[in-house]
Amino acid sequence: MDFDILCYIVLFCGWSLAHSHNNATETKSCNPDMCKFLVDFGAIMEKVNCMEAKLKESEARLKDTEMSLKETVTQLKQDSETKLNHTANRLKESENQILELQHKEATKIIFSATLRGSGHTGPFNTDIILVYKGVITNIGNAYSPVTGVFTAPIAGVYYFTLFYHAGGSHIQYLFLHKNSEVMVMTNDHVTHSDVADNGGNAVFLQLQQGDKVYVRMAANSHVWASESQTTFSGFLVTQM
Repeated sequence: MDFDILCYIVLFCGWSLAHSHNNATETKSCNPDMCKFLVDFGAIMEKVNCMEAKLKESEARLKDTEMSLKETVTQLKQDSETKLNHTANRLKESENQILELQHKEATKIIFSATLRGSGHTGPFNTDIILVYKGVITNIGNAYSPVTGVFTAPIAGVYYFTLFYHAGGSHIQYLFLHKNSEVMVMTNDHVTHSDVADNGGNAVFLQLQQGDKVYVRMAANSHVWASESQTTFSGFLVTQM
């Protein structure tokens, strides 16, 4: 160390001065002032070395503290980012659920329509699709009063009903179709003792978007068209 070298230099200088004196001064063991100086200087150097060691120890501790603090800050940052991302994801999920509920609330599909005419409709010599032109309700505009066909705008479970009133002089056969497939029917036979017949049916159907539902009347059948007694109705129960 620099201080040790300086000490050796001072000691060397003191030794040189001691040998440069005459014989009278050579009998003296040491210059009192120089000896005191060397003792004091040694004590100072010892304190300096001690302080330097403590300073290095403090610097090492400070360095360790800085590293620990950096690690803590990094961990806190990571934890904060993780929690923030988790909160953002939960918020996004909540927003999606709200939008889904709002969409379901906004998606209302309900219709109800009656046959219109004077007296009965039919009989015909061929099957026909009954066109219920008297629209009472058509929320969502999924039912067409021009074709008599309901077209599912979205996938879901729907509920349909059909009712009719007719005279007893002809048969009555009504079929509710999902596309080309008959799902339910209602019918009655010819009777001369009973001048009026009533019938109906209902069904839950799972439909895909674009599926078509309609009522077909068989050949030689007839139903009453006036007074809103023959109806076709349906509504969306739940989306799928």
